[in-house]
Amino acid sequence: MTSENELPPRPAHALADLALALELADLADTITSTRFRAADLVVTSKPDLTPVSDADQAVERAIREHLSQHRPGDAFFGEEYGSTGVGPRKWVVDPIDGTKNYVRGVPVWATLIALLVEDEPVLGVVSAPALGQRWWAATGEGAYTSVRGESPRLIKVSRVADVGDASLSYASLSGWHEHGKLEAMVELTQRVWRSRGYGDFWSYMLLAEGAVDLAAEPELSLWDMAALAPIVTEAGGRFTGLNGVPGIHQGNVAASNAILHEALLRALGAQGQ
Repeated sequence: MTSENELPPRPAHALADLALALELADLADTITSTRFRAADLVVTSKPDLTPVSDADQAVERAIREHLSQHRPGDAFFGEEYGSTGVGPRKWVVDPIDGTKNYVRGVPVWATLIALLVEDEPVLGVVSAPALGQRWWAATGEGAYTSVRGESPRLIKVSRVADVGDASLSYASLSGWHEHGKLEAMVELTQRVWRSRGYGDFWSYMLLAEGAVDLAAEPELSLWDMAALAPIVTEAGGRFTGLNGVPGIHQGNVAASNAILHEALLRALGAQGQ
C-alpha cells in the first residue's frame, strides 16, 4: 500500500514513458533557466506576429534529438518546427508556454510535454523552473506535483459546488472579444467569488491543485492543451471544448473541478454533454 505522497506502482511501459518525459523536462529546464533574463536572448517574430526566442527553438531541438535516440519510432509535433514521423504514438511539445512572459522576464512560463497514443493524451508533464514547480500525470495513475525538488505530492481538484463560491482563471479578455463571447465571460467573472488572469498553463495547474475551480480559453493549439488535459483529468477534473466534447482537439477549452462543469458550459453559451 502506498501513502498519499508516494508514486503508485505503474506498468513498466507507462513508467518508462513517464520517466522519459520527466527526463525531457530536466533537459528543457536546463536550457530555459540558463537563457531566462539573459542579456543576449534573441527574440524574433513568427508569421503570426507572436514572439519566439532562441530558448524556444533550442528546447525543441534538444527534445527532438533526445527522443530520436530513445523513441526513434515515435512521431513528434512541436510548436516551433512542426511534425515529423507517423504512427500511433506522438509526442507533443510546447518548448515554452508563455513566451511573452519569458521574453519580458515574467517567471510564469513552462515547458509542456505530452505523449498521445491514437491521438489521445496518456501522459503530461508541465515544468515551470522559474516557479520552482513541476506537475505530471499518466492515465490511471493520478496527478502529482513537486515543489523545488521535494517529494511528489498527489493533487486533487476542489469540491466547490456553487459558482458563487468559485475561483475562475483565464488568459485574457481580448480573445473572448475576438470570438464574440466577451459579454458571457465578463458576466461569469461577476458571478464567481473571484477571478484572476493567471493565464496559460498556470490556470490549469492551479485547477488541478484545487486552488482554482474554473478555467477556460476560446482559442488554443494542440501543443497548448495536450500536456494539461491528463493532469486536470487525473486530478479529478473535466477538460473539454467549449462545446462540452471531452479532449484536446476542439481548438478551445473549458476546464473545471467537474462539479461545476455544466454551469461553466452554460455560462459561456455552450450546452454541456
